[in-house]
Amino acid sequence: MDTESTYSGYSYYSSHSKKSHRQGERTRERHKSPRSKDGRGSEKSVTIQAPTGEPLLANDSTRTEEDDNWGETTTAITGTSEHSISQEDIARISKDMEDSVGLDCRRYLGFTIASFLGLLVFLTPIAFILLPPILWRDELEPCGTICEGLFISVAFKLLILLIGTWALFFRKQRADVPRVFVFRALLLVLIFLFVVSYWLFYGVRILDSRDRNYQGIVQYAVSLVDALLFIHYLAIVLLELRQLQPMFTLQVVRSTDGESRFYSLGHLSIQRAALVVLENYYKDFTIYNPNLLTASKFRAAKHMAGLKVYNVDGPSNNASGQSRAMIAAAARRRDSSHNELYYEEAEHERRVKKRRARLVVAVEEAFIHIQRLQAEEQQKAPGEVMDPREAAQAIFPSMARALQKYLRTTRQQHYHSMESILQHLAFCITNSMTPKAFLERYLSAGPTLQYDKDRWLSTQWRLVSDEAVTNGLRDGIVFVLKCLDFSLVVNVKKIPFIVLSEEFIDPKSHKFVLRLQSETSV
Repeated sequence: MDTESTYSGYSYYSSHSKKSHRQGERTRERHKSPRSKDGRGSEKSVTIQAPTGEPLLANDSTRTEEDDNWGETTTAITGTSEHSISQEDIARISKDMEDSVGLDCRRYLGFTIASFLGLLVFLTPIAFILLPPILWRDELEPCGTICEGLFISVAFKLLILLIGTWALFFRKQRADVPRVFVFRALLLVLIFLFVVSYWLFYGVRILDSRDRNYQGIVQYAVSLVDALLFIHYLAIVLLELRQLQPMFTLQVVRSTDGESRFYSLGHLSIQRAALVVLENYYKDFTIYNPNLLTASKFRAAKHMAGLKVYNVDGPSNNASGQSRAMIAAAARRRDSSHNELYYEEAEHERRVKKRRARLVVAVEEAFIHIQRLQAEEQQKAPGEVMDPREAAQAIFPSMARALQKYLRTTRQQHYHSMESILQHLAFCITNSMTPKAFLERYLSAGPTLQYDKDRWLSTQWRLVSDEAVTNGLRDGIVFVLKCLDFSLVVNVKKIPFIVLSEEFIDPKSHKFVLRLQSETSV
């Protein structure tokens, strides 16, 4: 008879842990004795994995900061898991680090090129005006008041252009995109060709011939500044105004739990649309909690573990027959599995409601105590007054146990450390918030931005698309944003053309007649 055993460890109190430890030792001795007889045994692949819901590469310092009795999620699991680290994962992580170094170099290279080109643009009109007086001052014709007015015009136009360029181009970069921004690159090339063409004309017609008409030279510089202002207006239209009108609707679906949102965007490239989706994801989607997805997997594994296959014909290597028998037995048990699911969910809801009521009562009593402290502190000496941090530390033990049990029941304990709860409690005390305002963060899952960055589990993303990411959006495009634990599937739909007609109703037509019947009481 072939047997197979699977062991799973969970966090218990000390008495349960000792009992499970003794059972594990007896089981290991029982399984170890057959191997010691012949010196052979089937090789096993051992997978070292992180506790569910924690970052795979979390620093040890983040774990030691929390109290031993707070948010304990120590879990020892053997077997196959989705959160295992393999050699391929390590190689991929190292490759991502190398790619990030390349992105930094590319980012600084692009900033350097843009800065050099901007400096060339602003120095060119000034050079056009200053070079003739430096090289052939005695040969120039006097200009007088006209040139002075043009000097003032050039100065103010360059100042306006400088402020506009700083506001449009020299903004802090929000993210690293895989490809260059096409319109921005085209504008830079256009500006470069424009300035080079002006320099060529200036060198051939003015520098070589030593033109003596200084007023014409100044007007030539003024025309350059005017053209640069028009190019800046073109940049505003292409980079900012073109995308304002909504043209497409993007449906964003999270692959793990199916949570979805809809966004309306204008004419954008795929990579810029992906950037907009990620920016909205962190504030619109609830934080990803992998612990909520393990219940169904654990239930399926429990059903399969309860099945035993007996071979009455003796030992054989027909593994496929056993697999088919187990699948058939699992199908026969399917009729009763929905009852188990119903009662499990009902029991879980009952426990959540019970622990939520205890938590609400404990927090309300703690905040009433804080109100009494505030009333008493008005009569105390200045040296005895407590600050919000000390007040939070004083009332936290009265609610810690109820809050800890509720977070464990709702599987949120790994998102809230004791330090973060104390900071939130001190913040609520400082701003005179109610107990309901304090509990809102813990009673329902909030957006990702509400939590610390080390709890996000999603900071680096990969864009997967069948088309070039520099192409614009169009109807029917599907692209995927992947991170380590889940992915966002984005489906693009074009907003339909709407035909709106007008129908006029004469206000005088709103007239009614009351018809009375003999059997009515009127």
